[in-house]
Amino acid sequence: MAGSGFLKRVVLGSAAAAAAAVWAMGPRSAQNRKAHGVHALPDVMYAHRGLHDAGSGLVPAYVAQSGEYVALARRMALRAGYGTADHVGPIAPENSMAAFAAACEAGYGIELDIQLTADGKVVVLHDADLLRVAGDPRRLEDLTYDELCGIALFPVPAKPGDSVAQPLSTGESAETDVHVDASGDGDQGQASQGYFQHAPLLDDVLTLVEGRVPIIVEYKFSGYEWGTRQVELMEKGAALLDDYEGAYAVESFHPMAMGWYAKHRPEVYRGQLAADAAFDQSDIKDWAAGKLLGNWMSRPDFVAYDWHGGDAAQMRLVKAMGVTAVSWTLRSQEEFDRSAKRFSRHIFEAFVPRL
Repeated sequence: MAGSGFLKRVVLGSAAAAAAAVWAMGPRSAQNRKAHGVHALPDVMYAHRGLHDAGSGLVPAYVAQSGEYVALARRMALRAGYGTADHVGPIAPENSMAAFAAACEAGYGIELDIQLTADGKVVVLHDADLLRVAGDPRRLEDLTYDELCGIALFPVPAKPGDSVAQPLSTGESAETDVHVDASGDGDQGQASQGYFQHAPLLDDVLTLVEGRVPIIVEYKFSGYEWGTRQVELMEKGAALLDDYEGAYAVESFHPMAMGWYAKHRPEVYRGQLAADAAFDQSDIKDWAAGKLLGNWMSRPDFVAYDWHGGDAAQMRLVKAMGVTAVSWTLRSQEEFDRSAKRFSRHIFEAFVPRL
C-alpha cells in the first residue's frame, strides 16, 4: 500500500509539472488577438539584416549559392540609388540603409535589430560592438550617434561577399572626417574617402521603407538583465513604431521585452525568439528559453526559432496551441526546403530563395 501511495504521488506530481510546463509555454490566445485587432505577419520571405552584400551568413560553407545573393543585393542597391557599379567594396552591408533599400526593391520583408547609442538614439545594429562589421572594437553603448555616423560598415579593403570586416590596426580610427547622410534619398556616402554606409537610425529606416515591405524589429539585449536602459529602448522603439503606418512585428530573445509589449502595446504582433540549448552545455536561463518556458511572460503570437529545431517537442506543442512558426536563419535552398513543412514564415540570407 505504501508503494502504491508513493507511485500515486509521483504520477500526480508529474502531471502537475507537465500542466505547468504547458501553461508556461502557452502563446497569446486567439480571443486576445481578436480583442486587440492584431494583424498577422505577412506571408513573405524576410531578408535577415536587409538584402546585403557583406556581413552575416556570407561564409565559405554557403559560397556555392551566396554569389547570386550578393549580386542581387548589389543590383537592387544600385537600382535604389546607392553606390556605383565600379565601387570595389561592399555597397549594401548588413543592417544598412542600402541593404534595406535593396530588400524593398527585391520585394522581400526585412528583419532588423535595434539598440541604443550612448546618447540614447535608437539605431539599427546587431552586435554589441563594431568589431565584426567595421573592424572597430568600441561598444555601441559607448558611442554617440554622431560618432557612429563616421564609422564605415565593411570599409575597403572589405570586398563584396565578406562576412567580417578587417580589424583596424592599433591606434587606427574607424571614423571618417565627414558626416555621411544616410537619409535614404540616394545621395549616399560621398565623403572625402568615398562611398560608405554607417549604422542608421531606426527612424530613418522606417522613412525609407515607408510600408513597401513588412518589417520584423528585434529588440536586442545582451543577456537577461532588465533595468532602466532596457526599458528605455522599449519605450523609444515603441514610440517610433507607433507613428509608422506600414506592417511590422516585434520580437526578442528576452521574454520580458515581449511582456512589455503585452502590457503596453497589446495591439502589436509580437514574437519570441529562441533556439534549443543542451541542459549540460548552457546557462539554465538559455536552456529554459530554448524550451519556451518563458512564454508565460511574453505570450507570443509567433515563435521565431532556430530552423534546426523546427521539429522539437516544444515547437510542436506551441504550434498546436496556435503559434505561427518562423524559421531563422536559412542560408541555402536546401535549408529552406527542409524547413518549409515545419515553419510558415522564414528569415533568410546568403541565397536567393526559390519558392
